[in-house]
Amino acid sequence: MKKYAVLMLLPALMAAPAVLAAPQGTLSVHILNQQTGLPSPGVTVTLEQQQQSGWTTLASGKTGDYFHQQKAKTFFPEVPVLFSVSRTNEKLHIPLLLSQYGYSTYRGS
Repeated sequence: MKKYAVLMLLPALMAAPAVLAAPQGTLSVHILNQQTGLPSPGVTVTLEQQQQSGWTTLASGKTGDYFHQQKAKTFFPEVPVLFSVSRTNEKLHIPLLLSQYGYSTYRGS
């Protein structure tokens, strides 16, 4: 079983849009602002895979700096989301609900 991590960097923050009809073997991330209920554009998202020697970056995307643009502080500058991939070509979706002082994530569909 391979272990992966999606690291959401909040100060460089806010959205990798969800892929609605994603093909097999894809990962989508949807980030919502818990305080407003709106998508959070500008989050840096990095996908890493755990190797024997440590973590290897597979992909990264950035669309801005959400909390900084809002002139708001955040308690969690990074949100590591560790997950395991148990099947080859599995379609995965990871929603993240985010606020200045907390976050919640789960396995979506």
